[in-house]
Amino acid sequence: MDGEEVGRTMDVDIGIPESQKMSTKKFFFKSKSTAAEEPLTVIIPERLEASYGLYVWPSAHLLAWYLFEHRQSLINKKVLELGAGTALPGILAALCGAKVTLSDSSKLPHCLEQARKSAAANGLQDQVKVIGITWGFFLSNLTNLRGQVDLIIGSDCFYDPSVFEDLLCTVSYILQYNPKAKFLSTYQERSSDWSIVSLLNKWGLECKQILYNELANSCDIDLSQLLQGHTLQLLEISLKGSKSSSN
Repeated sequence: MDGEEVGRTMDVDIGIPESQKMSTKKFFFKSKSTAAEEPLTVIIPERLEASYGLYVWPSAHLLAWYLFEHRQSLINKKVLELGAGTALPGILAALCGAKVTLSDSSKLPHCLEQARKSAAANGLQDQVKVIGITWGFFLSNLTNLRGQVDLIIGSDCFYDPSVFEDLLCTVSYILQYNPKAKFLSTYQERSSDWSIVSLLNKWGLECKQILYNELANSCDIDLSQLLQGHTLQLLEISLKGSKSSSN
């Protein structure tokens, strides 16, 4: 690993024109209980202009670490990532043995292309599906997921309050046809002025907060460096009364 620390990232300039310039970032994941093993490496291409769908935000890194901690439960599970963008959590899940579908808005072809590039960078272009799902629109890519999802994941989906209802009605639809599934979502607190409680009730969902402080005990991770001074939350959203539970 050329001296790179586990849990840190490494930027590699891949030398394309300034107008289209990207970098490749490597993320390393390792458990303290398997210290003798090589870390799991995930390669993510990023555009250097920090459009939120083309850049790895701290909440995506946190969700990836949480999935890595529970990687044994991912094997052969059907995982759907919403708002994938650079798709770090979904790519990690695929490398841990999950059957992954990455999705982003059909209206954002550059984000779908970014997800494809992430899959290809990790040799997963033939294993990971990439589809367009625009929240709030019940089109074939969404309806075809009936009975096809064990776990939904998403990071920083709760970014723009104007789309919260579209997101939650989409999640509710998927969970109604996959009632044993749940939605794991990380987000960065940016405002104390919004709440999703009323929308959860409207769409028949319930939510609980998952504490992640113990990640540092089981994984080679520097939480303070990962959080970068931000407050991040990890939520589990499920159908009201369902028996889905955290890994």
